[in-house]
Amino acid sequence: MKKAVLAVVTGAAVVAAALVPSGPAVQAATVASAHTAPRGFGSALSSVEQSSWQTNASVNSVAVAGDLVFAGGLFTRVRPPGKARGVSDVARKYFVVLNRTTGVPTRFAPQVNGPVWSVATSPDGHWVVIGGDFTAVNGVPRSRVAMFNVATGKLVSGWDPVVNFRVAALKITDKTVYLGGSFGQVDKMARSRLAAVTLSTGTLLPWSPDANDDVHAIEVSTDGDRVFVGGGFTRIGGRNDHALAMLNATTGAVLPMPAIAAIPPRSEDCDSQVKDLEVQGNKVFAANAGSGIGCYDGVLAADATTGKLIWQSNCLGATEAIKAIGNWLYKGSHAHDCSSDGGFPDKTGMHHLLVYSTITGKLGPWFPNTDAGGETLVGPLAFASGGNDLWAGGDFTEVNGVPQEGLTRFTSAPGGAAPARPAAPKVASARANKVTISFPTVLDRDNLTLTYLLYRGSTRIGSWSRTSNSWTTPTVTTVTDSRLTSGQGLSYHLEVSDGRNVRKSPTAKVKVR
Repeated sequence: MKKAVLAVVTGAAVVAAALVPSGPAVQAATVASAHTAPRGFGSALSSVEQSSWQTNASVNSVAVAGDLVFAGGLFTRVRPPGKARGVSDVARKYFVVLNRTTGVPTRFAPQVNGPVWSVATSPDGHWVVIGGDFTAVNGVPRSRVAMFNVATGKLVSGWDPVVNFRVAALKITDKTVYLGGSFGQVDKMARSRLAAVTLSTGTLLPWSPDANDDVHAIEVSTDGDRVFVGGGFTRIGGRNDHALAMLNATTGAVLPMPAIAAIPPRSEDCDSQVKDLEVQGNKVFAANAGSGIGCYDGVLAADATTGKLIWQSNCLGATEAIKAIGNWLYKGSHAHDCSSDGGFPDKTGMHHLLVYSTITGKLGPWFPNTDAGGETLVGPLAFASGGNDLWAGGDFTEVNGVPQEGLTRFTSAPGGAAPARPAAPKVASARANKVTISFPTVLDRDNLTLTYLLYRGSTRIGSWSRTSNSWTTPTVTTVTDSRLTSGQGLSYHLEVSDGRNVRKSPTAKVKVR
């Protein structure tokens, strides 16, 4: 006997009704084909954290070169994943180098005598530069900045610019190392918070934009012609530009950047500073952290040539780190209210790890999380990527509810987080020869849209694509299975798939009226 299935989708009220044809006569319950990537996650990365050693205090900066990961911060020791502080740890004061594949520390272990606040690698991967508060490396004088040979791990002899205060931002091009921070002099020459030295010798260059307050981030356009700087300044290069500027890479002259108008001017009630920058193709992204209630904490995208605003996110909760991978911009923050962007409202908890579409600026399908359990109570502070992974450093002590301090990583390895296990569908037979079945949507940490397959015994009787968010009421789908035999005993179950992982509900039984 042919059987008809009627599906009704409801949230707070009925949204739609559609006639869904029954499945083949016999179709066993198997893995579903979801409307998502076959890797099991919807963005470039899985939300499942991968194994990595951890630190005993904050990681302030991370960089990648080849199969090595460089992390600098306030920590003094590192330890294996799953270990508590002081267990199986080894000394790595302020700087550690790990294998990018295994997450295990390498023998590259220079002795740095003060905190590291910035790390950068050269485009060819041959050199790594660190900046911070230190004055010596391996017992050799190095004033707040030092360079290492990546292949040998040795401090580069003779490359020794003398900076008189903290170096908090670094960017390396083929020929130049750009420095930013809180300093006022380099090699006894006036350089207010921004400077440039040669990559080959460390010789100070004339480039001197002169910012009136701290610089937190530096990036360079893809063609190398323009330098983007972010920080807390309100004046740079003789212009009254706040928090963000686009500069000529050779002369340091300030170039027009209309997107700056998207950042509110400094006031007694609001000081929004750019904490991180990212360049991808002809786009530059800026991440802001604001002090003051409701002060701008969001992310903006601008044209890297014209400086015009492309899109802007206005989530509240300071943004500290961003990294673009493919068409996705990953964000580290303590976001707590994205209602202005159509996302989660306030009082839904802290969302420390998020992703945006680089094209539209809309929130995407990636919701792992950390806590903010360290010294500064912020969470993620720094990102780095080799193209198919994301290394996150910060002051967190947990990742996805599991103890992991200071450093973690996510990759594009197939798998992803599985959907939550669905409950048994609700079934009833209130009318002759019919059974009504209903089921709510479930959540998946790295997919918004899942496929729901409903089975009567081993026969699939319907398939639905449904989207759900943790901050919205689950959508309920109600199905009427018709033309059944009175007195018949039937069982129903649901399978939810993200394209790779399948979760099966318990079985619900009913007797047809």
